[in-house]
Amino acid sequence: MHHYDYQQQLKSIWSEAVAQYEDGNRKPDTYFEATRLATLSAFGLKIMDLYDAAEDWIKYGEPDFETFLMISEARRDYFLTIQKGNPSGVELDPDKLPAKTDAIRGIEWLPRIIPKAIAKIRGELPPVTMYNCGGDRAFFKAHDIHPAEFLRVAWAYENEPDKIIDWVEARKV
Repeated sequence: MHHYDYQQQLKSIWSEAVAQYEDGNRKPDTYFEATRLATLSAFGLKIMDLYDAAEDWIKYGEPDFETFLMISEARRDYFLTIQKGNPSGVELDPDKLPAKTDAIRGIEWLPRIIPKAIAKIRGELPPVTMYNCGGDRAFFKAHDIHPAEFLRVAWAYENEPDKIIDWVEARKV
């Protein structure tokens, strides 16, 4: 694996996932051979990161590759910088996520997106939970926040959720 051209490697893997999904393959565990899986792992990514993005790209036209790349780059940077290339071994319990209708300071979805973003940046999302799903994208659009930007904020304040909330409030138009 090379780091200099990782974005080209990721684009190739993304294209494979999109082609697999377009061809009707709905079994993510069959998408990639061992070397591709090793490359994903070296970037701190999982099969579901590609599958979910490819599925939503085909079904809804988003996220595009550039957004996927920016989200993946935030995760990769955290993985290599903070985790020193070692997965956390922890997985978020999706049943403990706040309800989609919960609000903080009158902002719906925010109580849910904060733990999802922190789990995403740490590589701790379970296969059944997608960061930047349709609900997340609606939240981001409503608040004029790019999903990769929110990951960087989650990283900066991962142990200070009130600062994440303050940041979102400051972004209100």
